[in-house]
Amino acid sequence: MAMLRCPSSWGSSEMARKRIIIIGAGGQAREVKWIVEEINSSEPTFDFAGFVISDLSKTTDLDSRDLIVGDVDWLRQHRGSYDALTLGIGTPSVRCRIASELEREFAAEWWPALVHPGAIFDRRSTVVGHGVLLCPGVVATVNCVLEPHCMVNCGCTLGHEARIGRGSVINPGANIGGGVLIGEGCLVGSGAQVLQYHSVGAGATVGAGAVVTRDVLPGTTVVGVPARPLPASGERQRS
Repeated sequence: MAMLRCPSSWGSSEMARKRIIIIGAGGQAREVKWIVEEINSSEPTFDFAGFVISDLSKTTDLDSRDLIVGDVDWLRQHRGSYDALTLGIGTPSVRCRIASELEREFAAEWWPALVHPGAIFDRRSTVVGHGVLLCPGVVATVNCVLEPHCMVNCGCTLGHEARIGRGSVINPGANIGGGVLIGEGCLVGSGAQVLQYHSVGAGATVGAGAVVTRDVLPGTTVVGVPARPLPASGERQRS
């Protein structure tokens, strides 16, 4: 896992301008494109080179069809047309799967971390993996670890020593307390809170507005205040 400590010089003119492809073409991809434009407004860093999707036959009216340049095969056939890749997908399991598939051919240096100019975090102590996306209004404190391809959405807060796992998505307005461990491929819903020193296991989902006061097991969905696991479908039918 390629990780790096975020230098204070990120976004400076020392970074060469790169042509970037966004994987995905829906609403999340459009938001990522906007963040790229916001980064450029602070310091020109990227040239948007188009959207790429896995299956051209499955586009819908929700996709930006006019900006799609091709599918994954196009990536292989046009490697001279771009210099960088990023994920524009909001589903953690899909982020993890596509990242793993593409990393077989495109190593860590192809995946820049995208940090909106409005994100605030301690660049001296924060460790940032490749492909990370930090959206506007994110506030992190000290010694946070952001594993590759995780996404921290608008207005989230991360406390000291928080760790966000590979491919995980923290949705807008969520609060991740100090010392919290979010596993790989997790989803933390909008406005949720994970109280300090608790963990959320790999593949788990924390519902919107939930308050996590105890560890969440891998693959579990928890909802409510305090957060409790959803019963199995058979148990819901019997109740």
